[in-house]
Amino acid sequence: MWVAVTLVAATLAQGLQGVSALAWVRPVLYYWVDFIAILIATFVSLRWADGLSWDFVLMTRRAAAPSLLTSGFLMGAIAIGVPCLALLLAHELRVVPAASGSWFAAAAEMALFLIPAAASEELLMRGYIFSVLRESVGWKTTLIATSIVFGLLHLRNPGADPETITAVIIAGFFLGTILLVTESLYAAWMAHFAWNWTMAAGVHTSVSGLAVTAPNYHVVNNGPTWLTGGAWGPEGGVAAALGMFAFLFYLHARYRSQLQNGLSRNESHEV
Repeated sequence: MWVAVTLVAATLAQGLQGVSALAWVRPVLYYWVDFIAILIATFVSLRWADGLSWDFVLMTRRAAAPSLLTSGFLMGAIAIGVPCLALLLAHELRVVPAASGSWFAAAAEMALFLIPAAASEELLMRGYIFSVLRESVGWKTTLIATSIVFGLLHLRNPGADPETITAVIIAGFFLGTILLVTESLYAAWMAHFAWNWTMAAGVHTSVSGLAVTAPNYHVVNNGPTWLTGGAWGPEGGVAAALGMFAFLFYLHARYRSQLQNGLSRNESHEV
């Protein structure tokens, strides 16, 4: 049922892209319709098909706590922001002039579609399907499988190649681990949004091969593609991968500690 409703939603979202004559409105419509439709598909699958609550997909009120949203946002922003800053300081990325405009207007415009875009991808990859697989085959296999699929879904993006897809797969591990550690799909959503928005609004560089609105300045590649990501954007290079690995080591250790603490508490209760 979840797959059927999601496919119908994707078809509807594609059709609505031609509704507006304004170029920036079309992606906004697409991503919001896509997000709402996947949300409905998740609700239908949970409540009507399985008789489960939002807790199954880690979307409870507790999971939306401000502290979790903030930590998710900061992890996403820092994981890509620090590598970008390092590349700029090392002159591997270069700032060039662009047409003048309002930074705030462009940042708000990008947020209008980056927020639902991140939500759609998180619901799709780390929502209902992730939770079902996690119960069936365990969190490790689920994390590996969904991260690989997440990477392959970006094959149609401009400039996709083995290196950039590998970087997206690493991003899948990064976001999936945030979900597991925080037990909040909202935190993973905020991390995903912050990652994209930091590149688009802050750095003014491509996001997964897609060009962004960049008033006043634009950041371009000035070093080897394997390091900077080239036309794909910084997230496709080794520098961004190192940023994600730093958080992955920390999050993985924290998650294993949580699992061990949970096991210890269960054993003490049994005694």
